[in-house]
Amino acid sequence: MFGCQDDKCLIDACRAGRTEAFGVLVSRYQDRLYPTVLRLAGCAEDAQDLMQEAFLRAFQKLDRFHGESSFYTWVYRIAVNLTLSSHRRRRVAARRRDESRGHTLETACDPRDNDPSAPLERSERDRLIQNALNSLAPDHRAVVVMKEFDGLRYEEIGAILGVPVGTVRSRLHRARCELRDRLHVLVDDEVPAAQRVHSV
Repeated sequence: MFGCQDDKCLIDACRAGRTEAFGVLVSRYQDRLYPTVLRLAGCAEDAQDLMQEAFLRAFQKLDRFHGESSFYTWVYRIAVNLTLSSHRRRRVAARRRDESRGHTLETACDPRDNDPSAPLERSERDRLIQNALNSLAPDHRAVVVMKEFDGLRYEEIGAILGVPVGTVRSRLHRARCELRDRLHVLVDDEVPAAQRVHSV
């Protein structure tokens, strides 16, 4: 093992050729990062793939990490941007397929079809919220997840997404309005009256 266990020591060890030190960083942060990626991806299978890709990219680009932020913040940024890029590529590919074949667009994965042994236990409320998140445009979903679930400040979100704070605020406002409307529809349609949550 390593004498020093803080992130800087582990990164230095990894840069010195002790690549197993990166495994310690992955173990330390993967459970913390996974819920964010899952909410953004909307599907456990996609989230697992994106997590692996994010940590792989972090490993490959470790020489570019200069410590201006924490390692977690750095890998968080990589994971969020990877997920958003994946959504954009998938949307373009689906649109092209739709145009060329005349097929109806389909989502890659429905969260309700996930294996019950998925890492996060889902309650009915969680499923409704995730479905509502899935209905948002990826850029709007990202600001909601980062602000409401991860507690990031507007400035941090803007830095990660590469947009002004005003754009973050505008997207968040629109996303909250859409979510409010969507969650009321979902609650009315899918939850029996006796089980409806008035706080939604």
